[in-house]
Amino acid sequence: MRTRGAFCAATALALSAAVGCTTGDTEDRTRPSSPAASTPRTASPTATAAPVNPVSIPAMIQRDHTGSGLELGRVLTRTSAYTSYEVTYESDGLTISGLMNIPSGKGPFPALVLAHGYIDPEIYTTGRGLTREQDLLARNGYVVLHTDYRNHARSDKDPDNDVNLRLGYTEDVIGAAMALRSSGRPEIDTDRLGLLGRSMGGGVVHNTLVVAPGLFDAAVAYAPVSGRPEENIDQFQRPEGDPLVAEIESEHGTPETNPRFWREVSPLTYVDRVTEPLLIHHGTTDTTCPIRWTRQTVTAFEKAGKDVELRTYRGEGHTFYSQWGRSMDTTMEFFERHLS
Repeated sequence: MRTRGAFCAATALALSAAVGCTTGDTEDRTRPSSPAASTPRTASPTATAAPVNPVSIPAMIQRDHTGSGLELGRVLTRTSAYTSYEVTYESDGLTISGLMNIPSGKGPFPALVLAHGYIDPEIYTTGRGLTREQDLLARNGYVVLHTDYRNHARSDKDPDNDVNLRLGYTEDVIGAAMALRSSGRPEIDTDRLGLLGRSMGGGVVHNTLVVAPGLFDAAVAYAPVSGRPEENIDQFQRPEGDPLVAEIESEHGTPETNPRFWREVSPLTYVDRVTEPLLIHHGTTDTTCPIRWTRQTVTAFEKAGKDVELRTYRGEGHTFYSQWGRSMDTTMEFFERHLS
């Protein structure tokens, strides 16, 4: 088990996020995603060679971040295994809403932050997107904090988030972890903290590991988006004629006209910073987030000598139906191994 005190005291956290795929909910429509992230330890030479673009992973690495003020609101569900609450917390000056399941019985329990996939903020409701995971993980003894992200549900608004490739979502995940740590709640074991994300949230996982090495003990990604934001835009936004594409390219340039920007918003550029083990699940017939994206991510992690494991599921699509139970058994074994 990693000691957290030194990290929290000596390290100023940072972040970034993704524009991407859908969640495990069948009614949710897919959309763009683009990962970018890192934390304030030692920035790589690439990150410090020139003035830092404020919309970039290097900027996230250098920035001081905050996460605090975790407050439980009304009870949403009460079962024999856990109680589910609406929650809010502060993340870099924004109030972020979410859902938290607290297991019954005597804690403290290990805690997991959950990062959902793309759901149109106009239809999103608190806790939507990873309901199966929220329930199963809480029943198996994990405190589960599912962040809504900024611009979702009751969270504060960030008008620049979309044109800035939704980097703020990673910030909200880092803030969630910091809020758990500083909450003082006896149910939470702050020395055992994991991260799980699906689809776009899988991209947020990659970003967070790069932005904030040492913040989590282990991470799991399901069917994640590409680690190259331009591929997510080409997959989800450009074919739909999304006007946001023109805004992004007007503000930041294209990969051809401004390759440095696109390199600096990709977590694959900074995988050397990662310190946590990562487990990735991906179905072989996923047409939403093609498995080749995950293979290129795994290759980058392996080249950097990182602890990454890929589990593939023959015939499984994006949302994991028939093999979801098996994948979650693997996930819980993974967390048990690394959060003990």
